[in-house]
Amino acid sequence: MRVNHSAHPTAQRRPPAWRPPGWRRPPPPEPRSRFHRSRTLRRLGRIDRWAFDGVAAAHLPGLEYVLPRLSRFADHGVLWFTSAGVMGLSGGARLRRAALRGSLAIAVASPAVNLLGKQAFRRKRPVVDLVPPIRIRWKLPTSHAFPSGHSASAAAFATGVAMEAPRSVAVPAAATAAAVAFSRVYTGAHYPGDVLAGVGIGMLAALGTRTVWPAHPPAARVTPAEDTVTGRDLGELVADDGRGVVAVVNRAAGGGDAPVGMAGGILPSRADFAVEILERELPAAEIVTFTAGDDADKVFGEAAGRASVLAVVGGDGTVNAAARAALDHDVPLLVVPGGTFDHFSRALGMASATEAISAYRDGRLGRVDVAYLTPAGGRRGQDEEHIFLNTAGFGAYTELLERRARLERRIGKWPALAVAAVRTLRHSEPVDLFVDGRERRVWLAFVGNCLYGARGTTPNWRERLDDGWLDIRTVSTGRRVPRVRAVAAVLAGHLHITPGYRAWKATALELASPAGGLRIARDGELTSLPAKLRFGKHAGALTVFCPAEALR
Repeated sequence: MRVNHSAHPTAQRRPPAWRPPGWRRPPPPEPRSRFHRSRTLRRLGRIDRWAFDGVAAAHLPGLEYVLPRLSRFADHGVLWFTSAGVMGLSGGARLRRAALRGSLAIAVASPAVNLLGKQAFRRKRPVVDLVPPIRIRWKLPTSHAFPSGHSASAAAFATGVAMEAPRSVAVPAAATAAAVAFSRVYTGAHYPGDVLAGVGIGMLAALGTRTVWPAHPPAARVTPAEDTVTGRDLGELVADDGRGVVAVVNRAAGGGDAPVGMAGGILPSRADFAVEILERELPAAEIVTFTAGDDADKVFGEAAGRASVLAVVGGDGTVNAAARAALDHDVPLLVVPGGTFDHFSRALGMASATEAISAYRDGRLGRVDVAYLTPAGGRRGQDEEHIFLNTAGFGAYTELLERRARLERRIGKWPALAVAAVRTLRHSEPVDLFVDGRERRVWLAFVGNCLYGARGTTPNWRERLDDGWLDIRTVSTGRRVPRVRAVAAVLAGHLHITPGYRAWKATALELASPAGGLRIARDGELTSLPAKLRFGKHAGALTVFCPAEALR
């Protein structure tokens, strides 16, 4: 039997320590971090309430009528989605991207604030005793205060717009967002701290959209041209009235080729609007018009031969012909947007005829790369070269363009493009090719002039137009194309998830088709070429007018 000696009556016990009368054991010390955190929060709360009282007591003449209505109009994102709709209908690609990015940012920021932030902090709304009744025209919200949902949506939209739109649009959007955020304090709906937290969340939401959709640069970088071009000073090339400019216009571009009964067949095309601006802004410029039945190379060659500056109004295919004439005659090229897509002019940062004319008058010239393809093993003369400024595609892409060309006269270009895309994705088959000597079954491929930023099937933006690289992307398959997954990848704009996708950069590429000739789409125009081809680059070969953003 074991005996517990410590509990035995005779066991020795330690005498209790002496304590003064009235002594009590102190409570356990509060953790230092928690103590400092609570003190910091109390201090921030006092500053927040002091700032709110200052705004509530402020008298700002005229704003008592403007800010409450502006705050009310921003309820449920009505102000921002209305602005996005107006920007989307404006017709500019940059504004459409800005409207979409701003809307996506709101779609991320609003749930983060209202479903997570407010439920996590549960802060009460301010007491509005000091707020004049004239500012409180509607029922105050009853939801939690922190963070501010209105401020988050405003900051998300303004930041998204600033990432894509020009300054003339981004600055008013930012000013309106700041007014909405201030109105939430001015009308007594939020403390300033609520607003600042909402603004931060909104900005982070907008910046986070770049992880799935990279922001486009306003203009691709180009190499500045020297002070003299073809032995002439810039002052001899640029005139306020456009003297020395010969502008060749493709009237069929930008909707002018729509069938009768469609909008494009009744309304003026983009090229028509561009010509009106040219005639008004550059009255001394010579304007030459050609139609679909004319020899474009001959028209551009004759125009470049007598021009100090060759201007072109049309789509990417028309610009391609103009670039060849400008290279042959060593004259600078002024690209005036007038087509349906205008990939090259938008890459230069010029989305309208007004911006192109402004670049001409400023006299800013840059040099861009020109990509080419030529029969492999043949002579390397210019007569054998087929240039492209944007992309050259083959495989399913050429089938898509052929189907679109057959349909667009009947139903219009955009409906024809949609129908052709569906049919091509369903029925196209891979072709056997030798790519740099390696045998592959290629379903879809394109070669880009300089590196593209997007990863979809039709990349449309570049950071530079003078990097010296070819951007090569192919989808190689087995005996059958994984159509469901391929269609999903094409529609989602992420071709890299398709099996067999490869992307690399090079300065040259060789193709060979065992079956015979190849169909290549250069800048959207179809060309039949021999079975063996070689792609290459002419670095900085073409001189173009460009805005200041491209030369930074």
